[in-house]
Amino acid sequence: MTNEINAMMHDIGAKARAAAADLAYASSERKAAALFSAAEAIWSRRQEILDANVMDLAAAAEKNLSPALTDRLTLNESRLRSIIDSLRTIAEARDPVGRILDEWTRPNGLHIQRVATPLGVIGVIYESRPNVTADAGALCLKSGNAVILRGGSESFETSQALHACLQQGLREAGLPEDAIQLIPTRDRDMVTAMLRATEFIDVIVPRGGKGLVGLVQKEARVPVFAHLEGICHIYADRDADLAKARAVVLNAKTRRTGVCGAAECLLMDWQFYTKYGAVLIEDLLKAGVEVRTTGELLKIPGTTPAEPEDFGREFLDMIIAVKLVDGIDAAITHIRAYGSQHTEAILTENDETAARFFERLDSAILIRNASTQFADGGEFGMGAEIGIATGKLHARGPVGADQLCSFKYLVTGNGTIRT
Repeated sequence: MTNEINAMMHDIGAKARAAAADLAYASSERKAAALFSAAEAIWSRRQEILDANVMDLAAAAEKNLSPALTDRLTLNESRLRSIIDSLRTIAEARDPVGRILDEWTRPNGLHIQRVATPLGVIGVIYESRPNVTADAGALCLKSGNAVILRGGSESFETSQALHACLQQGLREAGLPEDAIQLIPTRDRDMVTAMLRATEFIDVIVPRGGKGLVGLVQKEARVPVFAHLEGICHIYADRDADLAKARAVVLNAKTRRTGVCGAAECLLMDWQFYTKYGAVLIEDLLKAGVEVRTTGELLKIPGTTPAEPEDFGREFLDMIIAVKLVDGIDAAITHIRAYGSQHTEAILTENDETAARFFERLDSAILIRNASTQFADGGEFGMGAEIGIATGKLHARGPVGADQLCSFKYLVTGNGTIRT
């Protein structure tokens, strides 16, 4: 890395660390005021943001960006309204800082509380998702953390426009603008600099494809909240309701194919298939989905032979792998072998079968009779999420404001001494 990049990282990191110290005790009212002001700024400056997005989309077209990434990059008034709604929901939510997580009194009279406290400085590295600029900035502010945002080069112009609105909100609320900083260069060396910035950054959150997340996990010296892929499964059990199954499968695959909660594999119980035939596959084919499958299901007109690697692949496209399985245990075995511990859904009216699915799988999110596309912090009532964590330490599933807190112990005595 050049001296210029190192100097930039040091300057940004030092400012973030100083801002984090102020935010740790900022009042709930001031944090909420900053988010409400930012939401108003986004709407009043919406044309400026959309114009910036057009510039990013034009550059993406020149680079032949994939349809899934282009969809993630695209903003319109409806999506801007969703960003604004997320900011307001986060503003109105309970402040996670200072929550008493547990408390007890020891026989010697010591009173002990475990209290939620901010992590400090969070680095977020993301690709082609301008909404992450707003979501991550808002969640970090709500949880009393400073944040350093490194958006993808694809969303550079849009992210700058959104970031300006977040800083306007901070100014109007009397909070330090350095609480939400955006890396001002497309230089990839800044990613490496962030991954090594142990002096300034407490945790890194990558949002992007397997290549980006794998690079972060491999090279980071800073702790990481991450998932590599969203290889989400739906299992249609022998006791599934057909109408529910048809609606859920189609939505899970086709609503937005480029999100990490999109279904990538459909498992059907043999008895479900015997009872209802090819209806789920026919629905997918009619919707324009390429169905890759094996064995008996290849007799269905329009299906395509699956390669072994299609099971366990994140397509992020109008493609799905489909397989027949012999019951719940076979479905669980398949998911354990090919899943990424992100999100799995079961379609069944049998409570015992659903309980077995929930008990014996260890993905971050398990769903019954609903679409995998609900794997999103906004849909969980968090307003937004900074990512979906599939690891097992500190945070799992949607990472919202609560998950961006650590804790400390507050111990009160009365002249108490240890004997």
